[in-house]
This record gives sequence, structure tokens and C-alpha cells, in this order.
Amino acid sequence: MSADGVTASGASTTVAVFAEPVRRVGGGWIAAFALAWFGVWMAQLTPVQLLLPAQIQDRLKTDDWVQNVIAFGIISGISALCAIVAFPVTGALSDRTTSRFGRRRPWIAAGAAIFALSLLLLGLQTTMVGIGVFWCLALIGFCVLTAALTATISDQIPVDQRGYVSGWLSAPQAVGTIAGIMLVTLLALGTFIGYTAMAVLLVIFVIPFLFIPDAVLRPEQRAPWSLRVMIDSLWISPKRYPDFGWTLLSRVLVNFGNAFGTSLLLYFLEFGLGDKHAQDDLIVLVLIYMVFVILAALVFGRLSDALGRRKAFVFLASSLQALAAIILAIVPLFSVAMVAAGLLGLGYGCFLAVDQALATQVLPDPETRGKDLGIMNIATAVPQAAAPLLGAFLVFVAGFAGLFFTAAVFAFAGALAVSRVKAVR
Repeated sequence: MSADGVTASGASTTVAVFAEPVRRVGGGWIAAFALAWFGVWMAQLTPVQLLLPAQIQDRLKTDDWVQNVIAFGIISGISALCAIVAFPVTGALSDRTTSRFGRRRPWIAAGAAIFALSLLLLGLQTTMVGIGVFWCLALIGFCVLTAALTATISDQIPVDQRGYVSGWLSAPQAVGTIAGIMLVTLLALGTFIGYTAMAVLLVIFVIPFLFIPDAVLRPEQRAPWSLRVMIDSLWISPKRYPDFGWTLLSRVLVNFGNAFGTSLLLYFLEFGLGDKHAQDDLIVLVLIYMVFVILAALVFGRLSDALGRRKAFVFLASSLQALAAIILAIVPLFSVAMVAAGLLGLGYGCFLAVDQALATQVLPDPETRGKDLGIMNIATAVPQAAAPLLGAFLVFVAGFAGLFFTAAVFAFAGALAVSRVKAVR
């Protein structure tokens, strides 16, 4: 199968499994890819931003925001542990899959099914244990799906197109978030109907990508395998592969910075600013953030391809996020929060697109792309899951100003880490 998704002869399809792609993909491939990510982000971030906190608050029956955030943080933290295992393990399994449908498509389909079914069942839960169990299962489905979906970038996209295509991974994050929140709030959907809508839309938007051809791995092409070999492969030595290590560290730091700056925004508006219209104003901030994420992801992603440079854009993106957090810490006003949302969106959109392209260029082995990118994906999912609980502790100790200053420190530290990458400009 060629990089543009056209199946060639059996021999050339076999070669394409591990070969570096050279043919650019077309608009149909990119459209299906973007739709899949739109569904993924809507199904994952709408619960994180709205449905799951509301469900927990309804179960606890308390207006004490600290108790609500701690409960949300504990569930998110446990789900993060699931992600740490699920991302690299399912990525490694997809690397070795010999299905006639290809290596990635079976895992994309299975992940979407697990994710959607778990969301449906999550909407029925009335106990904290049930909520925690099914959110963990939903996140496992998310990890299975996205580990395989992300690997298609390295499998099928040439290096000089990865920034632009990665932008279509990033831009749908902003659109999916606001679309999901507006769908639930404007239609006044209840918890179960809200989760059901996310599950159904996830499946609808992922299905078109399942028709994109996927190169088939023959059984004899697989390296010898054992449980010990797989466990050992999950450790990638930063000494042996320093560029991979610095890129991973940068991603962890920047995503923690972004998550600290965004995960408690509703509580900041409601309790930090005393905003009586906190939910409506949160939508305003998310809309501003969305517009700049989309613009930055698509424009800077393509520009980084044209210039053949990644590090400078990642450094700029991280610095913009740090600046946004500092401004909000110093001047905690809603008008300032709107400016900060724009800067944060500009920085994070650029980071998402260009850093994803950078990550695909520092992978240790073309035969283990799924597993290695699964490890990279941990650096995105875990900060998002752990930030609410850690952020609540920071607010308790140092107030919202302390939370935003911490976000700035993490973001700028991520910029410094990526500057240490040597193999990519």
C-alpha cells in the first residue's frame, strides 16, 4: 500500500509495512483522519470538561468544590494508571498484528467499540465505584483507538507532510470539545443521554477511516516474541535514544502546563472570580481557545513542513503557553482570561501539530512505531488525567495564582527540554 492509501501489489504492500513513506496523502485520507479525531476528542473531552464532573457532583450532593475536584482527581488519577499500561501495550500489539485488514485498523475498530460501550454504561452509573470503573474502561478504549490511529501518521505520511497532517489531529480537539459541550448544554441533555450522544457520534466519525487501506504484515515478518521481550521493549533508554527522551520529557512538561491552566477553569471562574455565569463564560473562553488552536495547528503545522524545522515552533508554542498562564496569575480578571485563552490556544495548537510531527521523527525503530508512539501518547493522557487532583492541591496551598504560575513553569521547562533534541531541526 502506498502512502496515499492506494493498495499496490502484494510485494510492495509488504515492503510498505516498515518502509519510510514517501508519497503524500490526498484530501480524502486527511478528511477521514480529521473526522476520526473529531469524534475521538468529542467523546473524550466532553466527559472530562462537563459530563464526568457533573456526574460526580450529582453523586456527592455537595457544593464544596474541593471535595468535587478531589473525587474527580482520584478517578482521573486511577484512569491515568490504566493509560500508562494501555497505550504502549496496545501499540506494541498493533505493531505485530497480522490481520488481513492490516495492523492498525483492527485496533482502531476495537478501541472505538470499547470506548463507546463504556461511555454508554458510564451514563447508567450511580455509585462512585461504578463511575470510576467505567471511566477507566472508557479511557482504555480511548488508548487502544488512539495508539493505533496515531501510528498511521508514521506508517503512511511522509516527513515533509507530517506537520500539516498532525494539524488535523490537533484542530479537531478544539472543535470536538466545544461541539460536545454546546451539544450537551444547549439541548439540556441529561447524563445518560449526553454520554450516549458522545458514544454514537464517536462510532459515526471513526467508521470512515476504517475504509482507508492499511498495509498487511505477514506472520514471517514478525520478530520473535515473548512476554519478557515485550516488557523489556517498553523501556526506551534516554541514554541510548536521547532525542526520544528529550521529546518525551518536553511533551510531559508542556501537557502538564496546559492541563494546569485549563482543567480547573470552571472552578476558577466560579470560585476564583465569583462569576455568577461561570458555565456560560466557560463556553466563551473555550470558543476563543478553539479558534486559536485551529489556526495555530493548521498554519504552524504546514509552515514547519515548508521550513523543515520543528524545534523552534515547539519552543515558541511552549513559551506562549507560559506567557498566558503568567498573565492570568498576575491579573485574575475575566477580560484578561479571554486574552490568555487566545494565547494559550495559539501556543497549544502550534505545539500539538508540530510536536506530533517531531515525535514521529525521533522514533527508535520503524518496526515498533505503534509501541513507541504509544509511550509518547502517555505524555499527553496522563497530565490531563492527573492535573485536576494536583491542581486542586496547588489551589489549596497557593490559590489560583499559584496554580497558574506552576502552569507557566512547566510550559517553559518543556520549551527548554525540546531545545536539547539534536537530530531534528
